[in-house]
Amino acid sequence: MLLNNSYFSYAGFIIFGIITFIVVCATVLPFFHFKQWYFRIFDYPRLQTFFMAIAAFAWYAIFYFRMGKPGLLILVLLFGVILVQAFKAFPYTPFAPKQVLQSEIQNPDSTAISLFICNVLQSNEQYEKVIEQINSCGADIVITTESNQRWQDGLKRIEKDYPNVVSIPQDNSYGMHLYSKLPLKNTEVRYLLEPNIPSIRTALQLRSGSWVHLFIVHPRPPFPTEDEDSKERDAEILLVAKEARKIEGGVIVAGDFNDVAWSETSELFQEVSGFLDPRRGRGFYNTFHAGYPVFRWPLDHIFHSSEFKLLKIQRMSKVGSDHFPMFVKLNYEPEGKNNQPEVAPDEETEERANEAIQEGKEDAKDNND
Repeated sequence: MLLNNSYFSYAGFIIFGIITFIVVCATVLPFFHFKQWYFRIFDYPRLQTFFMAIAAFAWYAIFYFRMGKPGLLILVLLFGVILVQAFKAFPYTPFAPKQVLQSEIQNPDSTAISLFICNVLQSNEQYEKVIEQINSCGADIVITTESNQRWQDGLKRIEKDYPNVVSIPQDNSYGMHLYSKLPLKNTEVRYLLEPNIPSIRTALQLRSGSWVHLFIVHPRPPFPTEDEDSKERDAEILLVAKEARKIEGGVIVAGDFNDVAWSETSELFQEVSGFLDPRRGRGFYNTFHAGYPVFRWPLDHIFHSSEFKLLKIQRMSKVGSDHFPMFVKLNYEPEGKNNQPEVAPDEETEERANEAIQEGKEDAKDNND
């Protein structure tokens, strides 16, 4: 029975029921290992689900607390949603332990490396805004995704400061460019699973003379207009994880993963690679969607090996894209790597990764035949 029927109509109760149903489904479905987009889409809105559940819980407490056992069940469900989503979100709050330590070295110019990552949005034409932000942060490395020939032409004038360029202009929203002030070697443009989805692997020479490695990825998301499931995305991310962990010394993996930091795949990437996430213990740094403040999550990532410590991390301002750019500055301190966590995959982790990679390869083969 309602506390006071004058406050809420039957329609209000229906709305409350729908919200409760949505937040429970959004919390439960990601636990299933199904790869279809309509399961994986619920990996994204953790924060939104958390706040919707709190609002529904408060709504229940004020207006429906006399509903007896059915109401108690609703209360338990909502409380469970809040706990699960809080558990998932907590590592990316300032209250959690920092996974990457702050560098204590003052003015480490020779050992530092800074990266500016921007999904420019292929249809966007605001080149000057991107150039302005590149100039303002002075990054050593500029990575663009969704960049086609128009974007290559639009950013042409930064090449005087970034003489080492890897260009992959494409009109399918998966073009990619790398601009570097630092020398490159052994640069490869690869198509790991699909003939039109590129990635980059290269070595970079720091000003100190040390060489580190960089991987850039931008797999397709599980979404009806892109891919009906996440098999190929997951496989590409995990293939890079297994490859990158074999490299001695500093390694950075960056790009638009089309996946959130707290998803099963991103967590598996960290377990397989042993790499660290500088956002943990600092903030979410949500980069998508720039146009909708209520619906934002972190899709653009920088993971790195334990040889690096953090100097600066910042989400940049809007550039006309549906993504915010990210800026991260790291310091190469191999002598301090043991001070930071390093995760080694166990047998179960390896099995899960190998299974996901095999599924992705088979799916890609079927799609490309």
